[in-house]
Amino acid sequence: MTTKTAVEYETVIGLEVHVQLQTRSKMYCRCSSDYANTPPNTHVCPVCMGMPGVLPVINKQAVEYTIMTALAVNCEIPENAKFDRKNYPYPDLMKGYQISQYDMPFSRNGWLEVEVDGARKRVGITRVHLEEDVAKLIHRQNEAGETYSLVDVNRAGVPLMEIVSEPDIRSPEEARQYLMKLRQILRYIGVSEANMEEGSFRCDANVSLRPMGATELGAKVEVKNMNSFRAVFRALSFEVERQREALEGGQTPVQETRGWVEDTGQPVSQRTKEYAHDYRYFPEPDLPPLRLDRDYVESIRVRLPELPDAKERRFMAGYGLSEYEAHLLTETRARADFFDACLSPLSGAAPEALRQRAKAVSNWMLGDFARLLNQAGIDVEQAKVEPRSLYDMIGLIEQGAISGKSAKAVFEVMFKTGKPPADVVRESGLTQISGEEEIAAVIDKVLAANPKAVDDYRSGKEEAVKFLVGQVMRETRGRANPGMVNDLLRQRLMS
Repeated sequence: MTTKTAVEYETVIGLEVHVQLQTRSKMYCRCSSDYANTPPNTHVCPVCMGMPGVLPVINKQAVEYTIMTALAVNCEIPENAKFDRKNYPYPDLMKGYQISQYDMPFSRNGWLEVEVDGARKRVGITRVHLEEDVAKLIHRQNEAGETYSLVDVNRAGVPLMEIVSEPDIRSPEEARQYLMKLRQILRYIGVSEANMEEGSFRCDANVSLRPMGATELGAKVEVKNMNSFRAVFRALSFEVERQREALEGGQTPVQETRGWVEDTGQPVSQRTKEYAHDYRYFPEPDLPPLRLDRDYVESIRVRLPELPDAKERRFMAGYGLSEYEAHLLTETRARADFFDACLSPLSGAAPEALRQRAKAVSNWMLGDFARLLNQAGIDVEQAKVEPRSLYDMIGLIEQGAISGKSAKAVFEVMFKTGKPPADVVRESGLTQISGEEEIAAVIDKVLAANPKAVDDYRSGKEEAVKFLVGQVMRETRGRANPGMVNDLLRQRLMS
């Protein structure tokens, strides 16, 4: 009797990410691309409605944003590119075809590095190309229970960039990390808001399983309609397990497109998966091929900002921050820019002074500042606090003008009003007391009022001095210099 050996399977995932670009007008016409919260079919014209005889015109800004994105994800930029017609019948496709790119896109052969469980990995990027978005179907049901669909054409023609990965992703978590990293880069370079919930960052995933060690791909299933990173993770986890059970049961998964249903937590079959030849691609006859001059490409490259990974490395090497601190401070470009601006007055300072101030700024930004931002439900770019104000407040602490405890109260007022720290300190009467005579007078008052604590300390109970320091700080409303209080108090107790 032979025992059947269990087969181990490898997960293979490739992602197709569609990103709406932040241009003022649509891809091939002058209609506004800002269609959110507008009445249906009000941002339309004959071009984006697909009327006969109209001619499209290429949006130059959309082309530059696509090339900029491609450069940010390490793609090669070929010298020649063209647009193609992708033909398929669907109610949201006004013309019956989509102007896209097929065999000559704007870029190819890129990569993106992601980190999962402490290990870094490169995910290949096949291409970044440019196309147009489609209209939006709105499904309704009348009082009789009959269903019908409406078409809102406002979204049709909005510039849509597609970023296609290689099938290098091996788990749902790797897919989630890839998407989060990609969104971060898109926001850093300012080409898109990349908001999944609002539809400006949409993901389709191709999933297959194959025996461990095999090189051929298994039957590919496309999963669509995932509108959050959590949904991507859940949908891919479900699909991997579904295919694994099918293979272990001797079945071959059908190559198809499945739609994720968030309410049920399951994908449902929508249609059989198309192949490239099903779309009958051919060159778009109304748009000329494009030659991407090398000087033109370099002019776009020099406009790229410093990207997240580079910023993180610089913060660690230049400011002595931990990897954890640098990672949090570079999560958004606005946060990283605020941090840099806080340190700009120290340009040219000694490395040790720079590192000391950087650590203090980091502590405030990741501590009290982050807490107040979370409570207010805003991001750092919306805060009233200016970088120079945070720098100056930390300077007041270092100079002994205010205590660390007082600084927290000062910063809360700064956060609410946007006032400079010096004004807040003056108006609130929070200037630190550092005069020896003034502090000594308060200490004498506290000692006279707490004879038991004095006796406890003199009988060897060290904890008593902490109580007495606290009483002095209370009497001065936290304004006394803590170091001076401690020294003078011990001198008085020993006398």
